[in-house]
Amino acid sequence: MDIYRHPTFDMACEQFDLVAERLQIGQVERERVKFPKRSFVVAVPVRMDDGRVQVFPGYRVQHHLSLGPTKGGLRFHPDVTLGEVAALAMWMSWKCALTNLPYGGAKGGVACDPRKLSAGEMERLTRRFTQELIPFIGPQIDIPAPDVGTNEQTMAWIMDTYSNHHGHSVPGVVTGKPVNLGGSLGRREATGRGVGYLVGRAMDVLGMDTKGATIAVQGYGNVGSVAAGSLAKHGARIIAVSDQFGGIHNAKGLDLNLLEAHLSKTRTVTGFSEADAITNAELLELPCDVLVPAALERQITAANAPRIKCRILAEGANGPTTPDADVILDQRPDIFIIPDILANAGGVVVSYFEWVQDLQSFFWTEAEVVDKLFRILETAFTQTLNYAKQEKVSMRMAALSLGIRRVWEAKKQRGLFP
Repeated sequence: MDIYRHPTFDMACEQFDLVAERLQIGQVERERVKFPKRSFVVAVPVRMDDGRVQVFPGYRVQHHLSLGPTKGGLRFHPDVTLGEVAALAMWMSWKCALTNLPYGGAKGGVACDPRKLSAGEMERLTRRFTQELIPFIGPQIDIPAPDVGTNEQTMAWIMDTYSNHHGHSVPGVVTGKPVNLGGSLGRREATGRGVGYLVGRAMDVLGMDTKGATIAVQGYGNVGSVAAGSLAKHGARIIAVSDQFGGIHNAKGLDLNLLEAHLSKTRTVTGFSEADAITNAELLELPCDVLVPAALERQITAANAPRIKCRILAEGANGPTTPDADVILDQRPDIFIIPDILANAGGVVVSYFEWVQDLQSFFWTEAEVVDKLFRILETAFTQTLNYAKQEKVSMRMAALSLGIRRVWEAKKQRGLFP
């Protein structure tokens, strides 16, 4: 499967192979469980504001269909490739299985820079990409959601394009859309809120107090900002945050309200007058109680893993820690890891809730959504922690083992067709 060759896909495969070896999955079954069921590469021609036509590469990977339709985000980012998308789809499969959602994993994206596109160009890009995917997405086939570079508006355009093609409104084709178009209350905050909840549960296990705990967040976007806000409400001190342009640090704690006002004016955390400038790399090595990598993949490597100085590592991003770094962190009992497929599962859990509400045309209050979210995360956290203790393995190995085993068992039960 050289078509998926990419450092992130290689990393996802390395994680899978370690678990498959431990679970004694046979070689043929291993390939069926590991590699994507379907992958699409499309050309997305867009008429730009200056009149020229630019063609963007677009991707969608559906990892497996054994447990239900596939589910996963759409990423608009310059570095999107087929291999990266395939890795993210694989991780989404394990995440959905770990939380017992009736989905296989999927992921998609367009290689573009949203910051350089006008609103009109973004809309035309999104609608044309959707048109290319219409035969392969739908409420019972594959349900996209927002990811890096996309948002509620992107999902609204996808829903409208798909619905116009079918001649009637189909809100269940995407999740993460505006509430008045069938979106769910609490969906935008779900991933970050879930990170905050699981950090609290890890603190319970370790006998730590949230009040006064120091938090560093790499990636102060939707996930990182909500996670920081959730922890700050319980008395934690946010000492550092960063985005793609750099980071800021104040050992006494950042005023998140002032930071939000700065962000609304500048669209970056850098230049905030109440803090000192630091790099993203420096943020990862700050002494803190909780480190939340909530940016992109492969941020914690063998090079910096020995210098990580946190008590809890809560992976808000997908794949922020490389396998080489895991080998080092496994030898450091001073760090409690909440692995990505558990830590950031809140988003897909509430996306599932949104899909259910759309199918039933019956919508819940935000309190109901949050209560159900925390119940599912609590079950997944407890099962992962118990497995890790019983089998004497890391939290990552435990979470991956639970997720991969459920997909493997589903494929065995369904059999090989024809």
